[in-house]
Amino acid sequence: MIDLIRKYFGKSGGNGPSDQREEKSHDIRIATCALFLEMSNIDGEFSEGEKERILNILKRDYQLSDEHATELMEVSNGELKGSIDLWQFTNLINKNYSLEEKLKVIETVWSIAYTDGEFDKHEDYLVHKLAKLLRLTHKQLIEAKLKVKRSGP
Repeated sequence: MIDLIRKYFGKSGGNGPSDQREEKSHDIRIATCALFLEMSNIDGEFSEGEKERILNILKRDYQLSDEHATELMEVSNGELKGSIDLWQFTNLINKNYSLEEKLKVIETVWSIAYTDGEFDKHEDYLVHKLAKLLRLTHKQLIEAKLKVKRSGP
């Protein structure tokens, strides 16, 4: 199954410029999904609602099928479990995403935090940490939060 996602995202070992772009895109998707998974797990409960929200986000934002979105989530979860910290993910995002794309990531993180209707101190800590790692200002963080709260679940 891992081979399926590697093939789909271009991790087949090619060395051409388009292969490198596809690999970079693949890695950024894993990094972004890893942040979503970290937020969904930070309170100690990974609810079915959070899982569905992340899968729907992956399908919508990356135009993935159910199978590929599930596979991306599994690969991202493995990368997250094998990591020491979140810097490797946010560093990759910082190198490849525009400010608007990073704001979209933090908005998505907020929406995942609010999926279960509760917002605890661990989620608060993580969203602030991610904003700092993504080089976003406190104002940008709060504006993203307000945007998510206005749009509802």
